[in-house]
Amino acid sequence: MPDLRNLFPRNERYFQTSVWYCWLCQFIRSLTFFLMGFIGYMVNVVFGIMLVSGEDKITEGLLYPRESETREVRSLDGVWSFAKSDTKQPSEGLREKWFLKDLADSTNVIHMPVPSSYNDIVEDAAVRDHVGTVWYERKFFVPKSWQTQRVWLRFGSVHYEAYVWINGNLVARHSIGHLPFETEITSHINYAKENRVTVLCDNVLLQTTIPQGKIVEQDSDNGRIPIQQYTFDFFNYAGIHRSVHLYTTPNTFIKEIILDTDVDSEGNGIVGFRIIANNNDTTNYAKVMIYDRERNIVDTQAVDGSLTGTATIRNVKKWWPYLMSSDPAYLYTIEVKLSTRAEENVDVYRMKFGVRTLKWTNTSFLINDKPIYFRGFGRHEDSDIRGKGLDFALLTKDFNLLRWIGANAYRTSHYPYSEESMQFADEHGIMIVDECPSVDTDNYSNELLLNHKFSLEQLIHRDRNHPSVVMWSIANEPRTQKTNADQYFAEVARYTKLLDPSRPITAAIAVHMNSDELAKYLDIISFNRYNAWYTNTGRLDMVTNNVVNEATGWHEKHNKPVLMSEYGADTVEGLHMLPAYVWSEEFQSQQFSKHFEAFDRLRSSGFFIGEFVWNFADFKTAQTYTRVGGNKKGVFTRNRQPKASAHLLRKRYFELASELDNYHTLPTNLYEYTSQNQKQLDRNEL
Repeated sequence: MPDLRNLFPRNERYFQTSVWYCWLCQFIRSLTFFLMGFIGYMVNVVFGIMLVSGEDKITEGLLYPRESETREVRSLDGVWSFAKSDTKQPSEGLREKWFLKDLADSTNVIHMPVPSSYNDIVEDAAVRDHVGTVWYERKFFVPKSWQTQRVWLRFGSVHYEAYVWINGNLVARHSIGHLPFETEITSHINYAKENRVTVLCDNVLLQTTIPQGKIVEQDSDNGRIPIQQYTFDFFNYAGIHRSVHLYTTPNTFIKEIILDTDVDSEGNGIVGFRIIANNNDTTNYAKVMIYDRERNIVDTQAVDGSLTGTATIRNVKKWWPYLMSSDPAYLYTIEVKLSTRAEENVDVYRMKFGVRTLKWTNTSFLINDKPIYFRGFGRHEDSDIRGKGLDFALLTKDFNLLRWIGANAYRTSHYPYSEESMQFADEHGIMIVDECPSVDTDNYSNELLLNHKFSLEQLIHRDRNHPSVVMWSIANEPRTQKTNADQYFAEVARYTKLLDPSRPITAAIAVHMNSDELAKYLDIISFNRYNAWYTNTGRLDMVTNNVVNEATGWHEKHNKPVLMSEYGADTVEGLHMLPAYVWSEEFQSQQFSKHFEAFDRLRSSGFFIGEFVWNFADFKTAQTYTRVGGNKKGVFTRNRQPKASAHLLRKRYFELASELDNYHTLPTNLYEYTSQNQKQLDRNEL
């Protein structure tokens, strides 16, 4: 078995397989288990100790898998074999080396769809609430024709930590869910024969993971059992959440493409590009072509040496958000053909991109020099049965609903969403506040800081070329009043701006402005507040002024633009009460209306730049007496049907588009007919 020190960089866990070490760790299990949780136990038994240093990790490669003249892509999505480890013996499969043979030869297996969360697939609470490790496996063939290529295995996301074996050989390890990882498996596969991929997935969250959690042991009818605890308000779904791909590259290949766009004073698009090949050979050269939507060539550049250059698009069609242009979300395609001294066009890769500019001041946020007013949602990747599993039908429906309701933005609360959803946002003109997985950040430590920074590094590396991404969110509701929060977030903010100075940073803050130590490091201040719900419950007469006063206070203290990143009220579908009462559809609508009044007053003040409802749709949470089947703050139900507030919000969002963005083509069914005397909007004058 290989030593992980030969496969992974420093500050990664490494193998320690000697019999005496495993026996010793077993002996002290009862003393360490409750402090370390399953993952810590597993690592100490099998993988050794965590080596913590001050070095920042750097992601390489990870271009989205696309076919071309030089690349082939195969999906491994489908039904895999699945086994749940014994909760009290999470490292059993490692000790018994289940990865060396068929999983069914070692333990009982069931079918499990990939991608999906495993929690809600079977009718077994032990699977739904499982804490610890699970195993996945599937077989696949690799064609003989791939022998002359390099072969890669890529996972869109495995939550939270994953170890991957090919034919019994450990090839990858990745932690921090919601983000992709890949590894070359060229030397580990059997060509023209059957192969086996085995995945160990661990869902345990600790005080040093992103997000955080902790393991405690409690008494049950079956003795002492481990319990996963966390403070965030969404279910800790786990499994292989996104697609798994095999793909090929030539021996010399395009590893990364980095784009930077601008628009000059004459309206021409300026596209700076940097191509990174795997071998860094200065004799490599490349031909870069830019195509418009109709596949017409608009510029061609030849580069060598550093593979860096600039393309110019005459009279560029800018990428505009939805409802801000008659032709929003315009995308070009960049085509890169890499050549070596020995061979021409050894690798070809294409991807879409948009041309737009971003600017921000102490009172405004601008795209293409036009002020933006954000109107949208906080969301979750969540649905019945699938959990957080990628589902194209659901993804398509969600974007259809975003356009139906007139939203122009959402925040990826509280973790990175799928790469496919980012592509949808590019195509639909939906602006994204891209959030890393840090939620309810607390108990600050050096190891937590390293993981926090690495989650942001991976996120920015993945999403830096998306025109829809207009802002980075470095945390949601962190405990920024705590000791060390100042120093901690000063470093997180510094590092994020170092990685990408072209976009502003924000964070959704929930503590009082007089206690907060984070906002001073942000470019845009976002705050979450639930007036008439968590505070002054039911008091609709205590919303408007409170919102105005708090937003104004944030701006006066920090002299920065302000937006409200969360507000809302839980609402049971079909519950009606007159007069309005908490949990009813009437209450949610009236609470929204009180916020709308506050937002309009704030807009006239000149520093308020956006409103985000919490939440787009109902979603599952941990079991608690305050949640009936989950969080019900959605304007849509979990199966994407509108509550009364959705129709109210739709009117507001389209009216704002008409007022602020001169969008005149309002939906014909925005206002239902009531009588011949009703006052109609003259759409020609809006």
